[in-house]
Amino acid sequence: MKKKKLALHWKIIIGLVLGVLFGLLSSSMGWNDFVLDWIKPVGTVFVNLLKLIAMPLVVASLIVGVSSLSDVSKLSRLGGKTIGIYLATTVIAITIGLVTVNVLQPGSYLSTQKRDELKSRYATEAASKSEKAEMVTEQGPLQPLVDMVPDNLFKALGDNTNMLQVVFFAVFFGIALILLPREKTTHVRGFFEGVNEIILKLVDLIMGMAPYGVFALLASLIAEFAGNNPADAIELLQALSMYSLTVIIGLGAMIFIIYPLIFKLFTKFKYARFFKGIAPAQMLAFSTSSSSATLPVTMERVEDHLGVSDEVSSFVLPLGATINMDGTSLYQAVATVFIAQAFGTDLSLTQQLTIVLTATLASIGSAGVPGAGMVMLVIVLESVGLDTAGIALVVAVDRILDMVRTVVNVTGDATVAVVVASSEGQLRDVTEEE
Repeated sequence: MKKKKLALHWKIIIGLVLGVLFGLLSSSMGWNDFVLDWIKPVGTVFVNLLKLIAMPLVVASLIVGVSSLSDVSKLSRLGGKTIGIYLATTVIAITIGLVTVNVLQPGSYLSTQKRDELKSRYATEAASKSEKAEMVTEQGPLQPLVDMVPDNLFKALGDNTNMLQVVFFAVFFGIALILLPREKTTHVRGFFEGVNEIILKLVDLIMGMAPYGVFALLASLIAEFAGNNPADAIELLQALSMYSLTVIIGLGAMIFIIYPLIFKLFTKFKYARFFKGIAPAQMLAFSTSSSSATLPVTMERVEDHLGVSDEVSSFVLPLGATINMDGTSLYQAVATVFIAQAFGTDLSLTQQLTIVLTATLASIGSAGVPGAGMVMLVIVLESVGLDTAGIALVVAVDRILDMVRTVVNVTGDATVAVVVASSEGQLRDVTEEE
């Protein structure tokens, strides 16, 4: 009898736990140099591989999704509904995050001494980041619109922070494919469909390395923070446990309160049936931490088990995997206030409203791959004048929270797909037989 393999998400969790334990052990045994020289590079390679495929995946999936629509007017109508709902749920998610973190105050679990040490440790890096932030604030009010349109596609493709520029090009390219006779674009469509399949296969191959990458990242981060004093790491882990709980409570509110409410208000679809139908995609999202990597499964579940038409799912879901990051934006709000609390900084109401606006815009350009939310977090921190080096506080638990918030991202994408399909009369009755 063939032995059943351990599921990837369990391997990742095991890697995470072992990484923390090994980091603490290396700190107490004085093995930090070994960890940083021989283990940390494995985690760096893993993250680099994920960054490597982010851009081509977004380009291929969006071009395929947009070009599958029959005409531009339908694209305009679908696009308006889709983006409108995506933005609304993102703002709700950020608001929930801010309320939760202000009530639970996870940053207060770090001692004053530890806060002072952290400020001192990151003083130089924070100063350089502040200079860059000042340059951003000096730009005009329409600068984000200018930044969205690339003047050089290859330059945009060469920098993962330019994700929104790549999204603009992909949608623009897809519109051109719609406007041309189909017989003239057959080979181009086929090319991008093939590229999309190849990139998704690369995702599968890279994720096979995930448990080892997670182990290396956690072990090295604990070792770097603790130095030769494990007690420092234990204090940090206590604060991060409360921070993680705060994020998870907010994410749970989205899945068990907000999305069911959306279903009740805008569809006749039962949320329990939706949850059952989308569950396999949620598990894959949890194990890969990538809404882009989960996209094929999400589309299959939404189309075959929830009854959403191919036309709606092929546009709404690839777009959602790129710009709809409810879980990520909620996490950014919580992480920003947590870092402020850890550094003993009080954020005003105006600054917290700035977080809502900035996190909403940042989530639009966030890649649907693991770790992308951390990059966007820097933008949010800069928007309220916090030390961007403070991200070191949350990196240690980012992986496990990334897994959970990706579940919310994917669930949000599928929710909007069902709502849009229902409003377009393209939601057929499907009997779930599982």
